[in-house]
Amino acid sequence: MLADQRLIVALDLPTRAEAEALVERLGDSVGFYKIGLQLLATGGMAMAADLKKRGRKVFLDWKLHDIGATVEKATAAIAGTGACDFLTVHAQPQVLAAAVKGRGSDSAVKILGVTVLTSLSGQDLAEIGYGMGVEALVERRIRQVIAAGADGVVASPEEAALARRIGGPDFLVVTPGIRPAGAALNDQARAATPRFALDQGASHLVIGRPITAAPDPRAAAIAIVEEMGGVAVV
Repeated sequence: MLADQRLIVALDLPTRAEAEALVERLGDSVGFYKIGLQLLATGGMAMAADLKKRGRKVFLDWKLHDIGATVEKATAAIAGTGACDFLTVHAQPQVLAAAVKGRGSDSAVKILGVTVLTSLSGQDLAEIGYGMGVEALVERRIRQVIAAGADGVVASPEEAALARRIGGPDFLVVTPGIRPAGAALNDQARAATPRFALDQGASHLVIGRPITAAPDPRAAAIAIVEEMGGVAVV
């Protein structure tokens, strides 16, 4: 496989059949996939297991957020399937601690804390009731992730440098909201190009519509890998 493992393609599609068709079209240009809540309802867990059997890596972006006991049990169940490399939870102390406990000694499953959704702006946070801006809240949550013993964060490219500085060289910094030069922002309030995000300290880039909605998804993925400065697929 010639894929750049820093690129994670979001399988945000209505059905498993559509997701499988996309994976087939992408072929060896992508080796890491995100399965979110939409696909979870239509066979996402079974697809995750199949992707792992085929040598792909899987990011379960489920953003677990519940009482500690529930998060702990859910994380243990997910880790027990062997169908997950990355798993997201909301970056709140009780949730993070429960997820880390639920994972146990299975270090193959990396726990990522979601800091602030990339669709949210400072004004949105104020309307929710937070008494701090985006960067201050992201910084607090990065430190809470580290204190809980989790492995990294999901943060916008604008906060990637902050996460890298606080977390250090081995900290996972997964950035959604990535848009290649000239692409539409869609519903992302804090987006950036692949090269910018990597330069800021991102370890992985999550990209959906610029690839999945492209006329030729494989060509789009190859172009993004080239923009990332990685190994081009031929």
